[in-house]
Amino acid sequence: MKNLFSKTFWLLKIVPLHNRWILTAIFGIFCVSGVGLGQQPSTVIGEGDESWIEEIEQVFIPSEQCKQCHDRHYEEWKGMREQTMDLKTFGRVDGALLHGTALTSPVFRTVLGLWLHTDPDQEQRTRCLSCHAPAVTVFPQHTDRIIDQVMKGGKRVKIEGISCSACHLITGIQENTNGHPTFKIESGAILYGPYAEPEENLVHPSGQADIYRGAHYCASCHFDKVKDVTRPDIPGEILKGTICQDCHMERSTGSSTSQRGALTRPIGRHWFQGIVIPGIMLSNRNLQAEWFSRVDIEAKKVKGQVEGEVLLRNGALPHTFPGGDPVLKQFYVTITLKNSDGHVIDQYQERFGRTFDELLRGPIPRPFVNGGTTRHIPFTLKVPQGTEASLIEASVSYSLIPEPSKALATKFIESLATDKERETAERIIKDYSSPRLLTFRTMSL
Repeated sequence: MKNLFSKTFWLLKIVPLHNRWILTAIFGIFCVSGVGLGQQPSTVIGEGDESWIEEIEQVFIPSEQCKQCHDRHYEEWKGMREQTMDLKTFGRVDGALLHGTALTSPVFRTVLGLWLHTDPDQEQRTRCLSCHAPAVTVFPQHTDRIIDQVMKGGKRVKIEGISCSACHLITGIQENTNGHPTFKIESGAILYGPYAEPEENLVHPSGQADIYRGAHYCASCHFDKVKDVTRPDIPGEILKGTICQDCHMERSTGSSTSQRGALTRPIGRHWFQGIVIPGIMLSNRNLQAEWFSRVDIEAKKVKGQVEGEVLLRNGALPHTFPGGDPVLKQFYVTITLKNSDGHVIDQYQERFGRTFDELLRGPIPRPFVNGGTTRHIPFTLKVPQGTEASLIEASVSYSLIPEPSKALATKFIESLATDKERETAERIIKDYSSPRLLTFRTMSL
């Protein structure tokens, strides 16, 4: 500032008297705005000091730097390759599950915004971000700064979520008192992967970790897919010897870098393909029997009522339908009693899942149905006198997020800055909280 004043007074001396007032006015504007000559504004859109981002990026290297050598994997992770011909050629119904958008997704922003209006505490907010932004497990003090960027949205999200380094700093699994996630991050210079004896390079040291060839690597966040998140293998005869990566990281050959490597070495693609339309994909009856959720009914008439239980079974494969976040997912079991004319006599519905106010308040519950398990839902339906019950229908529906209360939804939507943001949020809430039929069964009495 001292140099600034010296330069200004020197300019006033050499500038003609009738032009000095212009220079003085300009100088005054700089003083009021806090910007000196030759200096850049400290903020462009109000974020303030961003040195905390540099602190995180010292450990979690920005993926843009990885792109210089690993351009193929970067483009897959970023979503620049999921619509290329090698995904379209065979008419497959899979879609890329882009981990690179996990933090910037408008769905995540909407869900996070709703949940924040239930006033979670600091520990709960960090838990919420731990899978979408693994950096908070190393830098929990920056949780609220990351949340602030997510809620501002768009280009204001400058921190990465599930980045290249976030995955390749994982060295194993560890116990978590909260249950999940169970990954262990080694916040050093070494980037890990599945290959033994990685070649030396001038960019970063590399190391091998066995977890990259195990199902427990993925299950540390996608914990609803397996019964035991500590197992490196998937139980069951059909998928014996298979892990998540075999299907969701489609095998190809080539080099993992653009510079060198054995062009015949098997490598996994990084678009993490998943099934968008499971009913179409499951044309194989044997696979369908092992995979898809099934409903059975056990019931009997007892003195003016029908009582029994619905059994919801999932096969041995490590999937629950539908996909989606295991913390948010909702299931609805509806049991309907009808007479011979098809008129409803009585109905019972049970919801399984947490409301927004309950999310992460305590241990995360087990999902509705895990692979290889059966869920029992008892019921009692009344039969009015003079009415004959002849049919029971049991259906399972799902939604990917809880339906927020009207007060909560209104509170969140009113906090958004523009009509476009409010319209987007309303559409996402409606689409993702609306129940959709998953499977059903009927039984004659």
